[in-house]
Amino acid sequence: MKVGIVCPYSFARPGGVQNHVLGLAGWLKEHGHKVSIIAPGRATPALLAETGLLPGEFVSAGRAVPVNFNGSVARINFGIGPALAVKHWLDNGQFDVVHLHEPVTPSICLLALYFTDRPVTATFHTATPAVGAVELANRILPRVVSRIDSSIAVSSEAAAVAQHHRGVAPVVIGNGIHVDDYPICGTQGRWRGGEHPRLTFLGRYDEPRKGFEVLTAALPLVRAHYPDLDVVVIGNGSSRSVEGVRFLGGLDDQARNEWLGRSDIYIAPQTGRESFGIVLLEALACGAPVVASDLRAFVEVLTDDDGPVGWLFRAGNSASASRAILRSLAEPRDLRLSRGRALAERYDWSVIGPQVLAMYVLAQQNSAWLRDKDTDERRPPGATL
Repeated sequence: MKVGIVCPYSFARPGGVQNHVLGLAGWLKEHGHKVSIIAPGRATPALLAETGLLPGEFVSAGRAVPVNFNGSVARINFGIGPALAVKHWLDNGQFDVVHLHEPVTPSICLLALYFTDRPVTATFHTATPAVGAVELANRILPRVVSRIDSSIAVSSEAAAVAQHHRGVAPVVIGNGIHVDDYPICGTQGRWRGGEHPRLTFLGRYDEPRKGFEVLTAALPLVRAHYPDLDVVVIGNGSSRSVEGVRFLGGLDDQARNEWLGRSDIYIAPQTGRESFGIVLLEALACGAPVVASDLRAFVEVLTDDDGPVGWLFRAGNSASASRAILRSLAEPRDLRLSRGRALAERYDWSVIGPQVLAMYVLAQQNSAWLRDKDTDERRPPGATL
């Protein structure tokens, strides 16, 4: 199968959607399919090579512009230049399926949806209700939106938003990881981090929704019981100094995984607008016990057949966070090691990839069915999945 993948976000900065797109493209190529990615900005040859892709399998849709969205900064593009780039890519690609990520945001994904006459699979990533620009696009281009032939959401939360605001009923298929990329080992002493317990935060700590301030407010109570607590922050942000906290800056995947593997707690104190939480799986794959806010998407990712694999606390509540941290530290470090790794394996690309591929087949079937209908007839309810 020849698959064209459209990512609305620039590869100049790391992000969950970009990583998912690369992982999916790499898995498809590994299993004999032809792939091409189009996105704003440029992906370096080294980044593409990490998932087995070649520079020619990535096409730039032009320069990205930073836009405030979902409590963060999204680097996207739109307009005549990107439209021409997308049209040229589609005409040359002659894809069997076009896979759009965040399909109805004002971005190159909406442009691709407008121009393509190929079967379309769409993945909805966001757990944020539609903003004005998206609602306007849906009102102006209702028939364009109806071209989606099969739809995916990365979580139940994202599926609920897509169904309420877009009128589709996506199949829930989570983000994928390569579990073998995450080394795991048992605790050698009392603590995974060495002589002192280590708590690790990972993310853009300047963004309020990432909950870094919730964590710092929880630390005094934790340190009353564990005064030697080592707190490590991995991620980009403005220069700052917090007593007893080490800021390591942005790290590559290998270094990040090594730190996670030596952490006694990975803390995820996000306060909202999270649709999945792949870093929770990455931490579990590395053997780190997880403490997380009780966001719907986090609870879904962290739960196996026996319940949550980790400790949950009320989102935005520092006192609740400190209690969850203390409960986790009081447990044997490897109590949930095997369960956590097994849960992460449910999201390995060997599991997720075939599910996405099945949605491509469904898109082709639905598209063929629609071609048999009168071109002026509106798509009947339930035609997309």
